[in-house]
Amino acid sequence: MRHRRILQFLAAAAVIMSALAATAFAAGYRLNLTPSEPLGLWRIEELQRPVAVGDLVFLCPPTTAVFEEARRRGYLRRGLCPSGFAPLIKTVAALAGQRVDITDYVLIDGRLVPASSVWRTDGEGRAVNPDPGGVVPPHHLFLHSPFASSYDSRYFGPVPDSGLLGLARPVLTFDP
Repeated sequence: MRHRRILQFLAAAAVIMSALAATAFAAGYRLNLTPSEPLGLWRIEELQRPVAVGDLVFLCPPTTAVFEEARRRGYLRRGLCPSGFAPLIKTVAALAGQRVDITDYVLIDGRLVPASSVWRTDGEGRAVNPDPGGVVPPHHLFLHSPFASSYDSRYFGPVPDSGLLGLARPVLTFDP
């Protein structure tokens, strides 16, 4: 009898936790477990204006060979985006029409982007090829994270703004 009560309690707790998680997900809450931005609970906030340089955003990566390779290498996680990836949290560094130059660091319209050193190998010594740069095409965004080992547009280039989910707002986060 005691064993059955424990199983009933655990089943009820699982149902309640699942319902809470589904409700939070539907309300735009996401858990960030990557070091590119502070770890913790974030919320996707609907954009009420055009995206701007400096906005911290959630964006679904497109299905491309570059992103598939990044997932195989462990730079990206699986998730609920249409591409099968988890959304990225990054800062918009450049918009369509802006010039991006990538060498050992990133320049946007001739200005150095802080914390934009470009790595030639990843943490496991595998070669990493930076994006060649150029003018950001229409309906694309160039994304950046100040985290030194971040996988961002320095390596995958501008991404379509059609993957934009909204602004990224921290709810309960911490920097380890």
